[in-house]
Amino acid sequence: MGSLDGKVALVTGAASGIGKAIAERYAREGAAVAIADIDRQAADAAAAAIRAAGGRAVGVAMDVTDEPAVDAGTDAVVQAFGALDILVSNAGVQIVNPIESFAFAAWKKMLAIHLDGAFLTTRAALRHMYRDDRGGTVIYMGSVHSHEASVLKAPYVTAKHGLLGLARTLAKEGAPHNVRSHVICPGFVRTPLVEKQIPEQARELGLSEEEVIRNVMLRHTVDGVFTTLEDVAQTALFLAAFPSAALTGQSITVSHGWHMR
Repeated sequence: MGSLDGKVALVTGAASGIGKAIAERYAREGAAVAIADIDRQAADAAAAAIRAAGGRAVGVAMDVTDEPAVDAGTDAVVQAFGALDILVSNAGVQIVNPIESFAFAAWKKMLAIHLDGAFLTTRAALRHMYRDDRGGTVIYMGSVHSHEASVLKAPYVTAKHGLLGLARTLAKEGAPHNVRSHVICPGFVRTPLVEKQIPEQARELGLSEEEVIRNVMLRHTVDGVFTTLEDVAQTALFLAAFPSAALTGQSITVSHGWHMR
């Protein structure tokens, strides 16, 4: 038996990267998983791979900034699997620029995906988790940048800080309905999102790509090692399977020692 047998999980941005790793780990632990992504074809392919491995999964087209799409997609998950026990709000993007040249449209896009998306998916999930006080767990994908700042990332840092406030508020509001919340705060994970940043930061900072990796991304770790997808997925599993509200409203930093608190 897996630690999530009988549970239903919705993971956003789950067609690739961290979201995909979490969805696959949840499926291996017995959960029925909804792969939500703006790329419906990629979501369906990721869900098909889980089913081929013996798991239960569906793909869901979801733009997390679109209120009707979030509500409809969440309702479709409940219709398919009968309930919703776990939400992982993971969808995100990165745009790197200094504040003085950051386009307002890019700023709004970043906050819409990271913060509006977290709010809309949370609200949609709670409509099902609150019913009869069934309960559930909401996990937000934050970052070490939920606690610290870095140059060139003003909207990303702002949004990731904001997730802490949302999670802590939900921990208090959700407790009477048996809902817990957390923020996972990874260090740099070598996903396509991070790979894209390496040349961008090299250009903006006047460094080589190797210097960006060594002196920017991994400088403050204890061992100079990237956080892995499995590191984050294992943390997401622990939080989803934890049995009580003894652990709620917390931010868990997974970063090889970068930002200790």
